[in-house]
Amino acid sequence: MKCPYCAHDDSRVIDSRSVNDGVRRRRQCVGCGARFTTYERVESNSFLVVKKDGRREEFSREKLATGIRKACAKRPVSNQDLEGLVDRVEEELHQLGRIEVPVSTIGALVMDHLRELDRIAYIRFASVYREFADVESFKDEVEALARGSGRVPAAQLPLIPTEQLVVPARGRAKGSEQRRGREDV
Repeated sequence: MKCPYCAHDDSRVIDSRSVNDGVRRRRQCVGCGARFTTYERVESNSFLVVKKDGRREEFSREKLATGIRKACAKRPVSNQDLEGLVDRVEEELHQLGRIEVPVSTIGALVMDHLRELDRIAYIRFASVYREFADVESFKDEVEALARGSGRVPAAQLPLIPTEQLVVPARGRAKGSEQRRGREDV
């Protein structure tokens, strides 16, 4: 295994552990002594992704992870949650058992999982994936999300901070000048 720090060709395994879908190895470079981690996964039968323009390219886990990472940037989403989401999407795609999978299927799976993980990341991903034509279509998606499940993930920050919410007064006649805490009324 080549060292990522000095490019030396030899390293030794210090620790090896089983993880969900493979093996995590802690290595030390024989050349510079630097330590780094590698992951080994079983290479599964690959499939082709059919793009919107009809092109076909081999599925790339890295591309999937990059897109999800961009949507989750600066959000309270851990790397473990991100990797778990990528794992689940990839597993569901393999379970389809298809040789070719449309990009729309991948996008829909990612959006389903992001909706549960982080609503802001979901909106970010949807804005790129669905290619909103205007502000109205974006607004419609946000409103649909707000009406949706009503269940907010525990780590989710509010879409609109509570202190910015304006609750309309009920039962007051229009134009009534009710002021609280002021003596000059």
